[in-house]
Amino acid sequence: MPHATTSRSTLRLGVAGPVGTGKSSIIALICREMAAELQLGVITNDIYTDEDARFLRSAGVLDPERIRAVETGACPHTAIRDDVTANLLAVEDLEADFAPLDVVLVESGGDNLTATFSPALVDAQLFVLDVAGGGDVARKGGPGIGRADLLVVNKTDLGPYVGVDVPQMVADGQAAREGRPVIGLSRADRTSIDALTAWVRFTLDSFRSGNHVPVDPGPMAPHFHADENRWHAHDEAQPRS
Repeated sequence: MPHATTSRSTLRLGVAGPVGTGKSSIIALICREMAAELQLGVITNDIYTDEDARFLRSAGVLDPERIRAVETGACPHTAIRDDVTANLLAVEDLEADFAPLDVVLVESGGDNLTATFSPALVDAQLFVLDVAGGGDVARKGGPGIGRADLLVVNKTDLGPYVGVDVPQMVADGQAAREGRPVIGLSRADRTSIDALTAWVRFTLDSFRSGNHVPVDPGPMAPHFHADENRWHAHDEAQPRS
């Protein structure tokens, strides 16, 4: 049964994935392809810099004022899952300054395979892998790979150069996701670009009609923080600085 139509018209779309998978490039691609039809904004996350925001501004894909940076000061997943306050305030400020916006893209800092967004921050999320990271990564699964709204296998044009069977990697991702969508993406492949923008349109329409339900991919696996010298899981209460 469809859910009641949301009172907020701006779709908040999270983009997560390991370091170097091409999250910023995908956001630039979406902005370049869709800025003429949608009102867009971007929030980037880096631990101590605004480098991703500067990259996107220099790419000229949006008015620079529509691209804002959050310096997390901690592991990237902390700011997208455990305490989303800084990101949520940045999103709300952007929405207020440029209303009405259609989509705000929130880019996580590069993290590991278990990093996911809290549904308190984003309405939908895509998880990015790249073929240069290894053809076996998709079948290993994890919360982002398995349960994000979309899995993107990026840089498919590099497959022949890094010895990866791209169709098999995409198939492995599909198997891990039990029917949830997977896109093999290359900026040199028009068909894959069109598939990505079509998914954004579909998700925006579904969100505005009340048919989209934000999914919580589940807590991160326990892992080690070298700077805190401890293991912890992200369903634990987190210390505040």
